[in-house]
Amino acid sequence: MRQFIGAILFAASATLGCIAPSISVAQPLRLEITDGVIEPLPFALPTFISETSNAGEMAQQISGLVADDLRGTGLFRQIQPEAFISQISAFGAPVQYPDWRAINAQALITGAVSVSGNGRVTVKFRLYDVFTGSELGQGLQFVGTTDGWRRIAHKVADEVYARITGEGPYFDSRVVFVGETGPKENRAKRLGIMDFDGANVQYLTDSSAIVLAPRFSPDGERVLYTSYETGFPRIYVLDVGRVSRRALDVPDGSMSFAPRFAPDGRTVVFSLTTGGNTDLYTLDVRTNARTRLTSTPAIETAPSYSPDGRSIVFESDRSGSPQLYIMPATGGEARRISTGAGRYGTPVWSPKGDLIAFTKQNRGRFHIGVMRTDGSEERLLTASFLDEGPTWSPNGRVIMFTRETQGANGAPALYSVDISGRNLAKVRTQTAASDPSWSPLQR
Repeated sequence: MRQFIGAILFAASATLGCIAPSISVAQPLRLEITDGVIEPLPFALPTFISETSNAGEMAQQISGLVADDLRGTGLFRQIQPEAFISQISAFGAPVQYPDWRAINAQALITGAVSVSGNGRVTVKFRLYDVFTGSELGQGLQFVGTTDGWRRIAHKVADEVYARITGEGPYFDSRVVFVGETGPKENRAKRLGIMDFDGANVQYLTDSSAIVLAPRFSPDGERVLYTSYETGFPRIYVLDVGRVSRRALDVPDGSMSFAPRFAPDGRTVVFSLTTGGNTDLYTLDVRTNARTRLTSTPAIETAPSYSPDGRSIVFESDRSGSPQLYIMPATGGEARRISTGAGRYGTPVWSPKGDLIAFTKQNRGRFHIGVMRTDGSEERLLTASFLDEGPTWSPNGRVIMFTRETQGANGAPALYSVDISGRNLAKVRTQTAASDPSWSPLQR
């Protein structure tokens, strides 16, 4: 097994004590996100000031990544520097609001970067509402290592995004996935982990065995996945930092798959096939105590907990075709929530608890969709030859999934889409990729 190179070092953020509060009272600059057409909010982001002689390149990289994060949401439009009337000459210099209004900037982001002799990076930033002529919130600074500059940039972008949209942040997060190489009929697969935007890829396993369906723990420190290294599917739990792992305790000769952590991080729900029957079970990862949740002739799989841990949504063909059901987390009577035409699968509960994402197959097309937890307000967000396996961003606003193309040279890739169905985008990965699982925000 290849060694995981290690987590990026990062120091805690703090409010900038050296930044005086704005004289005018800040008025909320708020971008209302609806399901309708949204006009991207124009923002200006001058390259952050270099406060030490060795910080110039770092300042450009951080500024560029902050802008990339914001533009990538589809909610923001960057005003190019050629249009600027004013320039930011110093981090504490007064803002010439009329100059920024003249180019129709609604938000202005300024920042400064310094690099110490021991390789520590300090980044300060401020966010301004140009039309009210006021600062939005307080200035912040982040401190980390030169190797961790991308995390710092993501954190700055998260603060800007959250202040303007009112939504939770999600840029400072990771995705575990299956990296795939080789011909379509004989692909090698290994677990990989990367930043949400495809950068900083590290591999957690080699390609000696087929691996499937990795799933993060609630704290982002462990990953559940299914491996075929014994010839049968079996679930393993892997510690990401140490790349140590162990198999879940299941009966010999059985097949276990489709695992997912409960919100408590201690319980795992999964499918177990014994004697030709597939049901849902839970396992306490500390005590190995196993509990059976379902007992039907149907195939019960793809379970996912509600954020409060009280309910489980899952896929079952008990009605004759794969559909979605919800039952208490302790087992018991299940109620069907999918009512549309077609086959439903791979449900996953939103971190907010209000929606369930799923895969749907109907009339030869695959879709990623969302519905309310009672099955109402079903909306299909995508359509293609093969879309499957949704996973939620930490703020419940964006869904990542696998899309596979047709033909002999077809290959899987990761895509993301806003829950309104807007801003469908391909995630940059080094190889073909599938089975994404989004982590919580990093600590």
